Amino acid sequence: SQTLERAGVKLDRVRLHTIPTNDAWIRDYGPNFLARPSGHDRIAFNKWLFNSWGGKYDWKNDNQVGHTLAETLGMPVFHPGIILEGGAIEVNGRGTCITTEQCLLNKNRNGGMTREAMEQYLRDYLGVRNIVWCQGEMEGDDTDGHIDNLARFVNPDTVLCAVEEDPRDPNHKCLEENYKILKSAKDQDGKPLNVARLPMPGYVGDGETRLPASYANFYIGNKTVLLPTYNQPNDQIAFDLLRKFFPNREIAGIPCRTFIWGLGGIHCVTQQQPAV
Repeated sequence: SQTLERAGVKLDRVRLHTIPTNDAWIRDYGPNFLARPSGHDRIAFNKWLFNSWGGKYDWKNDNQVGHTLAETLGMPVFHPGIILEGGAIEVNGRGTCITTEQCLLNKNRNGGMTREAMEQYLRDYLGVRNIVWCQGEMEGDDTDGHIDNLARFVNPDTVLCAVEEDPRDPNHKCLEENYKILKSAKDQDGKPLNVARLPMPGYVGDGETRLPASYANFYIGNKTVLLPTYNQPNDQIAFDLLRKFFPNREIAGIPCRTFIWGLGGIHCVTQQQPAV
C-alpha cells in the first residue's frame, strides 16, 4: 500500500486481496464477470477450471483464486465445470464471442471437446449467441493461441486484428488468415464486423527465444487504455490507432519489453470487474 500511496493512488478506492498464486496471470484463472442491466444480483462471475494452459506449469494455487474471491466478494458464482481461460475469449457485450480452435478445442484442456459442445458452454455461460473461430498459431505463445494476443473488440462492431506485414515472418500466414476470417465474419445481428489491421511489433526476443509480444494485449479501463509497448518502431502506430478508436480515453504506453519475458502482457495480468 505504501508503494501505491507514493505513486499517488487514492487508497480509499483500492481493495487489496492477498491470495496465494502460482503465477501473475489473473486474466486466465481469475473471475470471468457477468453483468445484467437490472434486477437483483446484477453482477456475478464464472469460475472456470484452470490447468495452467494444458498442464504446462503448477496450477494448484491459481485454480483456487476464484473460490477465494467468491467468498470475499459475496456475489453469485457459476461453475461451468470445464477448463477455460479468460484470455481465450473476447466478447463485444452484445452477443458475439471470438476465440480460437487451437486453444478451446485442444486435447490438453478438456480432452478435445467438440466445437458444438464448446459452443453450447459459451452460449450458456457467457450469454453469447454468435461465435467466430480464429486461428491461434503464434511463435513464442505458450497458451496455445489466446485470442487476447490476436484480435480485440474496441466497440461492439469493430475489431482490431493483429497482423504481421512481413511475409518472411513466421506469424504472417496465420495472422493474415485471421484477418480474412474476421473480414468475412458477421456479428450477432448478421451484420459484417468492421476490422482494422493492428501491426505486430515484429521480433521481440534474444535471438534464440522469440516472445509473444503483441499490441493486442491492451487493457481497456474506464478512462484509460493501457497499451503494451516494446521499444519498437510500430509502438507509435499502435498508439495512434488506439487513440483513433478511444478518443475519450487516455492511451498510456506501458513498457513491456522486460515484462513479456513472463510470456504475458497487460491484458493477461488484469481482470476488470463491471461497475454496477
